[in-house]
Amino acid sequence: MTHFISALPKVELHLHIEGTLEPELVFALAKRNGITLNYLDESALRAAYQFHDLQSFLDVYYAGMQVLLTEQDFFDLTWAYLVRSHADNVRHVEIFFDPQAHLARGVPMTFVVEGIVRALEQARQQWGLTSRLIMSFLRHLTEESAMETLRLAEPFRSHLSGIGLDSAEKGNPPTKFARVYAQARAQGYRLVAHAGEEGPASYIRDALDILQVERIDHGVAAITDAPLMARLAQARIPLTVCPLSNLKLKVIDQMSELPVRQLLAAGVCVTINSDDPAYFGGYMNANYQALQDGLTLSDAELLQLALNSVEACWLSPPEKARLTQAVYAHGDAYGVVLAP
Repeated sequence: MTHFISALPKVELHLHIEGTLEPELVFALAKRNGITLNYLDESALRAAYQFHDLQSFLDVYYAGMQVLLTEQDFFDLTWAYLVRSHADNVRHVEIFFDPQAHLARGVPMTFVVEGIVRALEQARQQWGLTSRLIMSFLRHLTEESAMETLRLAEPFRSHLSGIGLDSAEKGNPPTKFARVYAQARAQGYRLVAHAGEEGPASYIRDALDILQVERIDHGVAAITDAPLMARLAQARIPLTVCPLSNLKLKVIDQMSELPVRQLLAAGVCVTINSDDPAYFGGYMNANYQALQDGLTLSDAELLQLALNSVEACWLSPPEKARLTQAVYAHGDAYGVVLAP
């Protein structure tokens, strides 16, 4: 890991907390909760993390959640992620959680939210690591299920900054969730959605026009649509790109194909994130490093990606200003000058 990357102040905007469930923690929680797993040990489970597309990953991803049953489980899950993020010099995180996947197993939403929030607050007090929490809907389920989940979230509204849309993209266009997004918007939630990962660029356009999101998660398909690229750049609509995820799920065949340099050159507010790092082989530093290795990005380009993440996050203007200053100070220490 290059020192420039490891010491770079970072913001993570696309992270599924359930996707940080490392095999060692799976076995520890299974033992605590009296659950018998279908794998002999941690190495056998990790060996199963070989995916050929998004759905093959989701099958393993949802199966792994069975060990998450109590508030303490969700605290331990979140805290383990935050420890890794702090070690990677991440200063602010905006994380997704999938309540429907837990409600379906009989786990109360209060266990999920309170466990996550308790860990986030401890990280804030211990390291000054700030956070926002995003409730994500599973797009392979019905809009009615999402609407009911939105209703169940009302007692926890003070903990939730926004809503998102994840899971299987194919066959589940943004239009399917138009009404639930309208309702969430009326309730004051900030809006994001996965689009343009396995789905087409038109899904990105629909997420913007129909769901009225302010940020696109993934969004790499935008590279196929020049007018859309121009729109993203002009409006500074962020894309939360996840390099190792795109490689592991065969969105790209090799890292050199990821269009991050083209997006940067076009003026798009592209950011780097880890998505589901326990399954895809790396947290924030590893994603930055894999991108640098695959694209031979310059330090200036890496610095711009970090600045984009600060711009795209939901911190207050004074907090953003402090983080921006920290990123520029890091660049100054290495003699990195950004083009005007």
